[in-house]
Order: sequence, then C-alpha cells, then structure tokens
Amino acid sequence: MPDVNGNNNKGFIRRFLDLPADSVPKTVFVAVALCLVASMVVSAAAVALRPIQEVNKLRDKQINILQVAGRYDPSVDITEAFAEFEPHVLELATGKFTDAFDAATFDDRAAADDPATSVALTDDPASIGRQAKFVTVYLLRNEDGSLDKVILPIHGYGLWSTLYGYIALEENANDIFGLQFYSHAETPGLGAEVDNPRWKSLWRGKKLADDSGDLLITVAKTAPPQGEDFHVDALAGATLTTVGVDNLVRFWMGEAGYAPFLENIKAGEI
Repeated sequence: MPDVNGNNNKGFIRRFLDLPADSVPKTVFVAVALCLVASMVVSAAAVALRPIQEVNKLRDKQINILQVAGRYDPSVDITEAFAEFEPHVLELATGKFTDAFDAATFDDRAAADDPATSVALTDDPASIGRQAKFVTVYLLRNEDGSLDKVILPIHGYGLWSTLYGYIALEENANDIFGLQFYSHAETPGLGAEVDNPRWKSLWRGKKLADDSGDLLITVAKTAPPQGEDFHVDALAGATLTTVGVDNLVRFWMGEAGYAPFLENIKAGEI
C-alpha cells in the first residue's frame, strides 16, 4: 500500500511474488533455482556413488588383468582369482621393485601426472607427455613358485584417444601371451577393432626381441625382414591407430620402458 508520499511499502519478497509468473525476474529466478537444486542432487549422487564406482573400477581392472593372462573365468569369484597375482611397484629406471609405495593402492595414472613421480618426455613416440617413474606390474607364478607370466601396464595415443591396456609376457620375458586395452575412444568399427578377439589373438606367441636383444616387434601391414615371429597385422582401415599401437608397444618394451626389468627377469634376478 502506498504511504503518504506515494511510495510502495511492500517488501522486496512481496513485490517479487506479486510479479506476473512470466516476468523476466521470476523466469530467471526459477531457472537459477532449478540449476542449483539439480547441481546439488548431482553432487550428492556423485559423492554417494563414489565408493561403488571405486569398487567397480577395481573389479574392471582385475577382470582385464585376468583376461590378458588367460585366467578369466566368469564362474569364479574375481577377487579370489585375482589373489593369485603378485602386485609390485616397479622403478622403471632400475627395473627393480621398490617398497617406497604400497602396490595395493599405488595409482599409476596419478603418478604420471605428479611431477614428483614422473618425468616430462622429450623423446615421446607414444605421445604420453609425461611418464611415471614407477608403475604397478603383476607376476603370476606356478605352484612351484617359478615365474609363469608377467603383466605390464602400457598406454599411448592412437588416433583420437590414449589407449590404456596390459601386455602379458611369458616367463622368458620375451614371448607375448596377450595384449588387451581396457580404455580408449578410437573409431568404432576401425580403431576400436583393438578390442576384436580375432585381432588380439594375433599377439599370442609373438616375440619382442631376437636372440641378440634387438627389439623387433612390429604392428604393420607387412612383416619385418626378421619374419612373422615379430609381426602383428595392422588394423584394417585404421592406419593411425595401428601406428599408435606400434609406437606405444615399442616404447614400453624399449629402454625407456620395461627393458631394464625384462633384462632382470632374463638374468634370474626377479
């Protein structure tokens, strides 16, 4: 109601409520309010679901390691099956295990992003920018304690994305048992054929290096002069993804990657 001077004494809220429903202030207020409520619901859901996400993330990691090592059986409890594997944090430069980190909780990706535990690469064929100084590797042993397989994490850039995966080696640290990627965003039907079981099966039995230790494994359309033992067929219609996989495998199996560790295995020091 106007006062003696003709001013409106209604409060701000009352005057706001008296505005037409389709007025600009009310429309903006409702939109902002809805956004705030929605963001609070999403944030609450994210926090509430985080433990479940972490459990699923760990389970997915364990399944991928079991699969690349040929030990995955859907009828067997995943945690029980994964208990056969020995996780170790490996110092890449020395090729030896370190107790500086807990292998059960060490985060390879976080280590690669942390300047204290990674190095910026100048020679970077895998296009990863930074490389962690430490990674988590897994050993699988026979009943008599001898080494059966070694599972190594690998990653590198393809055409559209960084491909993350594992390579499994036989006990001689040279013969490939399997290769598997668990995360990438390559082109469906082309680069994404890295997930095709037929293509993945081509890796089994291939060799990383010859008897003199020269790294020869190649992913290409044609085999290297040294022969098919060191050759995996290229992905049809996915040239850049093929080049990316070739680069990342050769990088991680080379001197800047696992070569010191593989030499220690061959020398019987692991």
